[in-house]
Amino acid sequence: MKQYSRSIIFTALMVLAFCFVPDMARAIGPPDPCDSGPCDPDTPIDGGVSVLVAAGVVYGLKKIRDERKKKLNKLP
Repeated sequence: MKQYSRSIIFTALMVLAFCFVPDMARAIGPPDPCDSGPCDPDTPIDGGVSVLVAAGVVYGLKKIRDERKKKLNKLP
């Protein structure tokens, strides 16, 4: 019975805790300081994307090279 009451108390506390999460998630930050013109984005998108594209190209070239080696080794 003691375990059952602990389970109910824990469940009730979790439900209450999650009831307040949406209120905290909807918090609005300060207004945008540069309303007069376009601003730079807060996230540096260019650096990461260019590294991912370069890694994809290198991976694709490696796959093509491996396939060509495999075909050359199968020739009689």
